[in-house]
Amino acid sequence: MVGTLSGSAPDIERMAQELCAAVESAGSPVAAGAAISRMIARQVPHDGLRLVGLNPATGLGLGTFSFWHAYQPALISELVLNRFLDGDPCPPPLLARHSEPIVVVGAGGCGNPGIRRLLASHGMGGELRLLIRDRHGPWGMLGLLRATDLSPFGPQDCLRMRRLVPALLAALRHYVTAGPLTPSVPALPTGVIMVGPDHTVRSVSPQARAWMRQMWPGLGSGVPDWIADAFWVGLSLHARTHARDARAWAPLLCTPTANFGRSILIHAQPLDDRGEGDVAILVQAAAGSLLLPSFCDWYGITARERRVLEHLHDGAAPKQIARALDVSAYTVNDHLKSVYGKTRAQGRDELIAAISG
Repeated sequence: MVGTLSGSAPDIERMAQELCAAVESAGSPVAAGAAISRMIARQVPHDGLRLVGLNPATGLGLGTFSFWHAYQPALISELVLNRFLDGDPCPPPLLARHSEPIVVVGAGGCGNPGIRRLLASHGMGGELRLLIRDRHGPWGMLGLLRATDLSPFGPQDCLRMRRLVPALLAALRHYVTAGPLTPSVPALPTGVIMVGPDHTVRSVSPQARAWMRQMWPGLGSGVPDWIADAFWVGLSLHARTHARDARAWAPLLCTPTANFGRSILIHAQPLDDRGEGDVAILVQAAAGSLLLPSFCDWYGITARERRVLEHLHDGAAPKQIARALDVSAYTVNDHLKSVYGKTRAQGRDELIAAISG
């Protein structure tokens, strides 16, 4: 039975609290994905869910963390390839230009024969896609699958999902900010992954293998199939697109500490001007200027507070920061108190450790 959601503040707040509790207590992204799917199914029945976290600083890339439920790995890989190679009828940048950023792809919605065949080959009729955003920019993407033997997603499904945007946004932000503030695993030397023009991983440096063992414990030193197909390859395709069109979002992402035990910067660079040859993917610890844009987005830190953090990271004392910014020491301390409250940092040392990686 489909539940009702009036869209009133108490209803949205209750759903937000339930989703936040799910992502905090689930113990793993897989378990969290299953819990989120069960809650959303009360509003919109579906057969698979993907919820991808973004932030305005890095934009509409592949996402900095994600929760999945009942998406087949082969379907994930094919959707990634379709997005860049086969003319996806509504990729995220196009969806972002919609006044109502929600669309159904496949049965019951927009699409082309290729995407319909792709979904049907995995027993799915359509995918509902929702961009989760506010006035600051994009915070996530939600995808819901529905099998071919069920009614297609319709206008009422889209209406219910649009009402859930504030709750979903709250859950994504909560996942990041409820996690550890400072790194719990060591920084490693920069690693390199090479992806060839045939869209396969050609080589992985020892340093990159060490990063992957740290990021995905228990998966061994090899590259898991779905990550090779949907993450590294997807990022390389994104880099090739950016090489041909500088207006595309940069192939850069910064993961939160909650995801892998520390903030990690992952950046893809084509080795030729047109993006037709190999692509190098760099994996490194994120700190300072590499981390601050995303860190400030996640924790709701203002532009003035960020300027204080930049000087703090450089080793300046509050009085020195005040002189540099031409404000009073009281103002600097007020900004710091605000940042302590937003991040739950116990003091200056913990805050510096958080932004220094």
